[in-house]
Amino acid sequence: MKIAFSKPEAPASGAYVVGILEDRKLTPAAAALDKKTGGVVTRAMATTRFKGKKDEFLDVVAPKGVPFGRIVLAGLGKIDKLDAKGAEALGGSLVAHLNKTGETQATVSVEQIAEGAIGPSVMAAHMALGAKLRAYRFDKYKTREKDDAKPSLKSLNLLVTDVASARKIHGPLDRVADAVTFARDLVSEPPNVLYPESLAERCKRLTAFGVKVEIFDEKQLEKMGAGALLGVGQGSARPSRMVILQYQGAPKAKDKRPVAFVGKGVTFDTGGISIKPSAGMEDMKWDMAGSAAVIGAIEALAARHAKVNAIGAVGLVENMPGHNAQRPSDIVRSLSGKTIEVLNTDAEGRLVLADVLWYVQDRFKPKAMFDLATLTGAVIVALGHEYAGIMGNDAALAEKLTAAGEATGEKVWRLPLGEAYDRDIDSPAADVKNIAAGRGAGSIIGGQFLARFVNDVPWVHIDIAGVAWSGKDTATCPKGATAFGVRLLDRLVADNYEEA
Repeated sequence: MKIAFSKPEAPASGAYVVGILEDRKLTPAAAALDKKTGGVVTRAMATTRFKGKKDEFLDVVAPKGVPFGRIVLAGLGKIDKLDAKGAEALGGSLVAHLNKTGETQATVSVEQIAEGAIGPSVMAAHMALGAKLRAYRFDKYKTREKDDAKPSLKSLNLLVTDVASARKIHGPLDRVADAVTFARDLVSEPPNVLYPESLAERCKRLTAFGVKVEIFDEKQLEKMGAGALLGVGQGSARPSRMVILQYQGAPKAKDKRPVAFVGKGVTFDTGGISIKPSAGMEDMKWDMAGSAAVIGAIEALAARHAKVNAIGAVGLVENMPGHNAQRPSDIVRSLSGKTIEVLNTDAEGRLVLADVLWYVQDRFKPKAMFDLATLTGAVIVALGHEYAGIMGNDAALAEKLTAAGEATGEKVWRLPLGEAYDRDIDSPAADVKNIAAGRGAGSIIGGQFLARFVNDVPWVHIDIAGVAWSGKDTATCPKGATAFGVRLLDRLVADNYEEA
């Protein structure tokens, strides 16, 4: 779908979209259209339940005398509450609506409204972002699909007085949307196509944006002592990998220490010898969503030329119950030198992260470090599919992440860590065990395990198990991979770490 910005002018064809405020208050464009059409807009509203509320749309057949074929009334709700995030939702919902009508082109009037929370240029730019995010489809493997099942909309033109301003605001947002698309594609790929080696290769895409990409194979990982990561993948025919992404967007900064992002990349998780039930196991292709978010976030920063030094690091493994698979009660030596008693091979993501976290803090000495992982089903029990769970050693850092989540809609909720939880993973046979007795506080136990492999660097763990995949359409994301974390991390950097 092509998205463009143009000066205000009624379209010559397609659908013409005008806004209606709550309680059927007409925007200037809607009022002008109503007058031109002899009251079509007001009569249409009077004969329906349409009130102009948020997420309401009303289609009206255009009368004679106008060149376009359809009028779409878009509910804006309360204008003082229509902020940037609301504009994104409006753009996404509008695209979803238009794709059901069969329209191939649509023109949207975006105008200055008194008491509006944002100006028209900002609104148009964020509507375009929401439209692009909602228009996403992963259909590369479909060979037969009926035309009426395909989205119809081919072009969306946003009318705004200051076109140059809208385009300038939209430029960086569009680069972030591209990164979200890339991350969603990675999460959506089947595991016979996306595995540690092929995912590592796809990271090379980022070199086009000036990112340095390093790929470590099993021999290198073994030499450096990454026994925790390698133990997870040893039952698979697919060799494990670790990828380091270096983006230097602020080479002259006084503090050159990077912000670091670490992602869990289990490209398929059977649970290993502690095998999962067959029902729902197909979902485990997205157990690498944390790594996709990190890769996407680094692309977003590099593509929009963010003035920051950033590191992305992902541990890539496949967890299979092969003849050489890790066994419950195995003890492995991690990159840190600490030994881990593996009591459940399905608590594998924390083993991967343990080595990658240690490597990143030891080599790069980051000013802050964040990890993203579909780590525990327990976080879904705690928070459902609305929030990611976060834990860490720095309250201020958690607050910054929470603010970024509220701004982007990728919301997070802080859970505690503590000494009592830490004692629960003491092992009689090794330095630490990978699970605690019982099922209580499962998400916290996962975070507490990771804390054992973090030293003094400010750090937050983000458990995205409940938000990495959506079982239903939302305003800005169709059912499927969400790429949760890409926009969250990009906004976190924009608000807190970019050089002036």
